[in-house]
Amino acid sequence: MTGTPDAPESGATPSTAVATLGGGCFWCLEAVFQRIRGVRDVVSGYAGGHHPRPTYREVCRGTTGHAEVVQITFDPQVVTFRQLLEVFFAIHDPTTPDRQGADVGPQYRSIILHHEPAQAETAREVMAEEAEGWTDPIVTELVPFEGFHPAEREHHRYYDRNPRQAYCRLVVDPKVQTARRRFSHLLSES
Repeated sequence: MTGTPDAPESGATPSTAVATLGGGCFWCLEAVFQRIRGVRDVVSGYAGGHHPRPTYREVCRGTTGHAEVVQITFDPQVVTFRQLLEVFFAIHDPTTPDRQGADVGPQYRSIILHHEPAQAETAREVMAEEAEGWTDPIVTELVPFEGFHPAEREHHRYYDRNPRQAYCRLVVDPKVQTARRRFSHLLSES
């Protein structure tokens, strides 16, 4: 399921689009985005690095150059890329280089991997708007999408399968609750 700039991404159809975003642990992003109306699929994985077949252990060591990301297949007639970015910036801190809370390393960096020029332009606009709400500068990388590597099976739908796990209760759940409070109009669940 590795996409390239010249090939369609897995799951994309004429009525869907793909977004690839990283903002800390992929468990957090996946848990939020899978609850957004119009999102057809969310897959945790790795992107933005140089290793041809990264594993979780390698990515966690910070030596592959990859970030933990989610690849989101969505219906742009239901939810826009801009709306996805607004949620993205609300659920992570885009001002901390290589860090989200206690998770430290380049794999946790804030990154948007754009799939087309229009996504890059929208991302620049949203980042400029978001910058006004932060004291520190936004350090989110904006780079062209070059490929995606799905994470190992045990990382998929992690929050849904492990809601009582300490990390899920203390880190993931507050992000889900933030999305519920701020973006209830976008959620597919109550």
